[in-house]
Amino acid sequence: MATAKKTAHFPIFDKDAPPSPRAQPAKELAKKLTEAYGPSGHEQAVRELLREEIKGAVDELRVDALGNLIARKKGAGPTPRKKIMLAAHMDEIGVIVTHVDEKGFLRFAPIGGVRPLTLTGQRCRFANGVIGVFGIEKKDASNTEIKMERLFIDVGATSASDTPVGVGDAASFWRDYVDLGDRIVAKALDDRIGCVVLVETLKQLKKSPHDVFFVFTVQEEVGLRGAGTSAFGVQPDLALAVDVTDTGDTPESNTLAVALGKGPAIKVKDSGMLAHPAVKNLLVQAAEDAKIPYQREVIVGITTDAAAMQTTREGVLTGVVSIPTRYMHTPSEMADFADAQNAVKLLTTLLSKPIKLD
Repeated sequence: MATAKKTAHFPIFDKDAPPSPRAQPAKELAKKLTEAYGPSGHEQAVRELLREEIKGAVDELRVDALGNLIARKKGAGPTPRKKIMLAAHMDEIGVIVTHVDEKGFLRFAPIGGVRPLTLTGQRCRFANGVIGVFGIEKKDASNTEIKMERLFIDVGATSASDTPVGVGDAASFWRDYVDLGDRIVAKALDDRIGCVVLVETLKQLKKSPHDVFFVFTVQEEVGLRGAGTSAFGVQPDLALAVDVTDTGDTPESNTLAVALGKGPAIKVKDSGMLAHPAVKNLLVQAAEDAKIPYQREVIVGITTDAAAMQTTREGVLTGVVSIPTRYMHTPSEMADFADAQNAVKLLTTLLSKPIKLD
C-alpha cells in the first residue's frame, strides 16, 4: 500500500468504540439495494428504492431520458457556486436469454463482465421473480475450461411452451445479503455499495458552499452510458465516481496495493482514465485533514463512470473514491463496511469546505 507510512497511525477499526449511529440504517439500505433486481438497462426497481430514500433530503430530484436519477442539493455559498457531481451506478452485471430449446433450457448472453467460471451451480433471478440455475453441458466437458456457449439456465421447465421466461428477458445473480459484522457479502455490491455511500453523504452533508449533484447512473457495466449523458447535462466543475475496486489481499492474488479494512482507495489510474492530479490531491488532503485511513489505487483491467465523465463536453476535472471489494463480478462480493463509512466521511469533509480547483 503506497500510503502505509502515512496511515499506519490511524485506527482502522476501534473494537471498543461504540458503533456509528448511521451504521445499521446504512446496512439495511445496503441489504435492500443489493437484493433488488437491476441488471444494466433494467434499473427501475433500484431507482425507485433510491428515490424513496432521498426524496425529502434534496432540493431537486429528476430522472433523465436514459434513466439516471439526478438529485441536487443546493449550496449555501454565494453565486456562482461550483457544481460538484458524485456518481455511483445502479446497474449490475447479468445475463439475457438468447434461445429456449424444446425442453425449456435457456441459452444466454452476458450483460457486462460476466465470467463463466463463476456461474455453474449459481442462481439467477428474472424480473418476474423466476429463479434459474446455471448448468453446464457434461459431454466432453473439461474441468479446466468453461465457455459461455456451453452453459445454460434451468428454470425447472419441461418444454419450451411452459417456460416462464423467453428470448430477451434479462436476469441478475440471486444471493441473499449477509452481514458478517465488520464485513458484508452480497451480489451487486458493485456498485450498490457506492449508491449507499452517496445516500449517506447526502444525508450527512449539512451544508456545502457548492451545488452538489448526487447522480445514480444506469448502464455502467455495458459502457459507462449513464455517466456520459448525465455529466453532459449537469456540466459539473468537478466530478467524482464512487465505485468498487479489486483487492490484493487474498491468497496468491495479483499484486495490488489495496486491501479490505484499510480505508477507501483514492484512484490514481485505471485502464480507462488517469485521475486529475488536482482532484487526487484534494481527496488525499481531505483524508489526511480528517485523519481518515486511505489507500492509493493503481489498477489495470477495469474502469468506472469517471472515464466517461472526464471526457464529457470540453472535459471535466475528475477523480474516483473506491470501496475495496473482493470477488468482484461474482454472486458473492465482499466489502468491509468501515471502508464505506470512511468514504462517506471523506466526501462530507471535502464537500463541506470551499474547493479550489486552480
